[in-house]
Amino acid sequence: MAGNTGTYLIQGAAILGGDPADLLVRDGIIAEIGTGLDADGATVIGAAGLVALPGMVDVHTHLREPGREDAETVETGTRAAALGGYTAVHAMANSTPVADTAGVVEQVYTLGRAAGWVDVRPVGAVTVGLAGEQLAELGAMADSRARVRMFSDDGICVHDPVLMRRALEYVKAFDGVVAQHAQEPRLTAGAQMNEGDVSAVLGLTGWPAVAEESIIARDVLLAQHVGSRLHVCHVSTAGSVEIIRWAKERGIDVTAEVTPHHLLLTDDLVRSYDPVFKVNPPLRTDADVQALRAGLADGTIDVVGTDHAPHPSEHKECEWAQAAMGMTGLETALSVVQHAMIETGLMTWADFARVTSTAAAKIGRLADQGRPLEAGEPANIILVDPAARWTVDPFKMATMGRNSPFKGRELPGKVVATFFKGHPTVLDGALNTPHPDAAATPAGAA
Repeated sequence: MAGNTGTYLIQGAAILGGDPADLLVRDGIIAEIGTGLDADGATVIGAAGLVALPGMVDVHTHLREPGREDAETVETGTRAAALGGYTAVHAMANSTPVADTAGVVEQVYTLGRAAGWVDVRPVGAVTVGLAGEQLAELGAMADSRARVRMFSDDGICVHDPVLMRRALEYVKAFDGVVAQHAQEPRLTAGAQMNEGDVSAVLGLTGWPAVAEESIIARDVLLAQHVGSRLHVCHVSTAGSVEIIRWAKERGIDVTAEVTPHHLLLTDDLVRSYDPVFKVNPPLRTDADVQALRAGLADGTIDVVGTDHAPHPSEHKECEWAQAAMGMTGLETALSVVQHAMIETGLMTWADFARVTSTAAAKIGRLADQGRPLEAGEPANIILVDPAARWTVDPFKMATMGRNSPFKGRELPGKVVATFFKGHPTVLDGALNTPHPDAAATPAGAA
């Protein structure tokens, strides 16, 4: 650690939902874990009834900066992340300009370090300008100060199989991963929502499940062929889960994410014509939701990624066909996963830590994130009140985006404190202060 971030004694927290214990945090490190701990001069934080978890890591966040500061900035997005229990986020490349050069990813990286709320890990574009015509500066971004390890044209599919193969081959040189937005464009031209019974009734152009599934099937075979890592963004259909399960059974190096909203919401909500429910990939059927939950529980799906996508209100408060696709998610993710997975008995808090932190850090190659809560480990810790209940009000959130699909819903669980590299960025459920010397702290990329 670059500097003294203070000493904190967390008393009586249930570690991963297990037995209560005390955690002594000193200079950014978990110094000791036990019962009845004491430390002169430590700031004492009572945590009886709270669950201690490793800081969450998001593999899929849209921070919009540079270029779309009317929707979100690195500062506002990382404040939202800290409040949501995150200590690291991966910032997607579809900014303006696109993060397809070392210069742009370094700009995002620098903005994240200056903000000091969480680790910001830029995601580099796969192709120049997200145009799908030629590979971006993958090697230069990997060698930059940002040390990019994840590359994605998210929002647009790398639909050319030759280009996708070349990208998978290229990133092997620095243990990178290509994160694919699986969407065959020719099958989704003009699509407005999931193709099914509801789209037929509403008369909206449907988005077939096969548009996602066909790209995943192609790409897992390409990854197997070249021996490279593939990550599938925001899986949304039961068929996609089966293809990924098939690939993993054959030893193909594929990982996958699911969003909180796809674990809970269905296309039936589109009957309201409220554009807050317009998203890419679209909300699917209840059968898909149940398959996604099962896939996350059994490890077929590795992580929860928010796909946090804030938009200015004028891009959402309009007619359905003209509305932008996307939903906010950083400040509601923990609660939605608790509701969909823990309260249904599908997962434990230890499982939660795996799918929101440990596995995500491994995918992004973040050495100092997703670590176990043990003595000697970096103190990226969150304290959660699992008994809390709160009603979602987008206007009380730190994100600039008001497009939360959970507006007005009561959700369980609340982040009480977030420790980022030993410093409490969140205390008593409210923002505290950013890390005092974040700009001098090592980034922790492997």
